[in-house]
Amino acid sequence: MAADSVADPAAAQSGKFRQAGAEKPRVILMHDPELDDQNTLIRYLLYSNEFDTEALVYSSSGVHWAGDGKGTKWFVPGREYTRFGLNLCPCTSWRWKPGERFIHEAVDIYEKVYPNLRAHADGYPDPGELRSRILNGNIEFDGDISKDSPGSDLIRRALLDDRPGPVYLLTGAGQSTIARALKSIKDEYENTPQWPAVYAKVSQKAIIQSFGDQDDTYAGYIKPNWPDIEFRQMATRIWGYGARGAVLPEDAEYLSAAWTKANVSQVGPFGEFYRVWGDGEQMVPGDIFDYFGFSGLSAEQLRAMGYIVWTPPQEKGSWISEGDTSIFMNLLDNGLRGHVDASYGGWGGRNAPDTTPGGTSSTDYASARWFGAAQRDFAARMKWTVTPGTPPRTTGRASRCPGRSTVTSAGARW
Repeated sequence: MAADSVADPAAAQSGKFRQAGAEKPRVILMHDPELDDQNTLIRYLLYSNEFDTEALVYSSSGVHWAGDGKGTKWFVPGREYTRFGLNLCPCTSWRWKPGERFIHEAVDIYEKVYPNLRAHADGYPDPGELRSRILNGNIEFDGDISKDSPGSDLIRRALLDDRPGPVYLLTGAGQSTIARALKSIKDEYENTPQWPAVYAKVSQKAIIQSFGDQDDTYAGYIKPNWPDIEFRQMATRIWGYGARGAVLPEDAEYLSAAWTKANVSQVGPFGEFYRVWGDGEQMVPGDIFDYFGFSGLSAEQLRAMGYIVWTPPQEKGSWISEGDTSIFMNLLDNGLRGHVDASYGGWGGRNAPDTTPGGTSSTDYASARWFGAAQRDFAARMKWTVTPGTPPRTTGRASRCPGRSTVTSAGARW
């Protein structure tokens, strides 16, 4: 697809391989208010017909936390507010605007495009139902698992219920909401006869797919206390701010302003909500780490304005980041079966050693090799949001372009 071309809405490739009647992945999605989380959430909602979304949860991390609204100050050594010569905390909140509601805003937009989405594929959740599942997790302080939250309570209930199958705990933030749920379970059952069975049930049921350990609660609590829970490390460069250092040469166009404008940022209300370089937006007013809304300024000029320039400015209208998109990409129904075993690999990478076609060891290739395919699929779904159509007749299958090749379950590239 040329950089200035526009996606064919019939070309979406995911949603075709799951067997009829098969359960959709049961998902609890957690995000903090980083701009890449906002972009990831847009993509997730476009694929929400492929998931059983239990909840959308606001969560804290080492770089975003709301505070308790009581003036309590918080500080964790080594965080970004102590780097770059800064000494900005203890403080009452960090990079979290009062009344933050970016998840609500995304679902509001989803409601606008829902009629078009469901005309191209069935299974999209009702917007009101999604909205009712937006919860606050442990947002007050970075890594704080001292008390329950609506989000941690929901995770606890999901892990203890009798519904079979895994619960995918997907987090692009920290893991304090997950850790609190697990701590509350352990606190209640550890000294009871039920504990061995409860521990085994929860350990088998929970699968954590996380972009790193963003508040140290996995290393500090989850791994030592729940070592049998499967943890899938989903951090990649291709989906984040470092994409330009990981993208394959043939896929570089998918980061460009020309392709992004034609296929994403100028496509309907979700496109307007999608963050790109030079868009004039800022997640938290006055955030010295968020200079992505500016265009035409050098790093030196931005520093002179008081910004901490931690990644170089790029072309106006081009890709910034979807750093956390990899946390759900291997659950997509694209034939690669990345959800079956973390070592299989998929659009979100793989938890196993990998090499390039030339035999060089690479931590980027497993996810970068699929970037073009994933971007084309995303562009097609973006097009769905502005393209009315006739609802599909086959449950669980998306419209597709006749004769177009695709990924097979054996892993062939389309």
